[in-house]
Amino acid sequence: MSPRMGLDLPTILQAAAEIADAKGWEEVTLAALAQKLEIRSPSLYNHVDGLSGLRKKLAVYGLDLLYERLVQATAGVSGDDAVRAFARAYLSFARAHPGLYPCTQRAPEERDDAYAQRAEKIVELIVRVLQGYGLQGDEALHTIRGLRSLLHGFALLEKDGGFGLPLDLDASFSLLIDTFLAGIRSLQGRSS
Repeated sequence: MSPRMGLDLPTILQAAAEIADAKGWEEVTLAALAQKLEIRSPSLYNHVDGLSGLRKKLAVYGLDLLYERLVQATAGVSGDDAVRAFARAYLSFARAHPGLYPCTQRAPEERDDAYAQRAEKIVELIVRVLQGYGLQGDEALHTIRGLRSLLHGFALLEKDGGFGLPLDLDASFSLLIDTFLAGIRSLQGRSS
């Protein structure tokens, strides 16, 4: 069976991401995707290896979009400005893609080199953003984990309605990042 004219993997992944963002990650099924694309489900097998294959490719697609946004945000800036730009771009992506974002955080069930490579590119970008602070070894890795945890935690709490008080969320986020930056600066010059 040959693929339908005009149907390609980027089109499939964009449609799957739209379903995820509108209805949630768990609602991305072959049947839902086929319905959205106005095709029969078997046509998808020309492009993906079942639901598991679709979700793996969707995770990679999401990581690619996230990486592009982070690179654009941090181009030409350094130090605190780069960390702030990275953080804002990360949260902006999570807000814009409430269904796609969670799939970027899930490691595939089995080894997936494409996913691992994309995730590594994001880690390398974080390393570049933080390199001006002089952190080395384990201290640098702990700092990267800390930043990722802050960003993911805030994005998840916001998405799930975890901030009930009538305070400006962007102001809270800025304070969180500024506090993180103050912590990084206090580590500068310490040996690991």
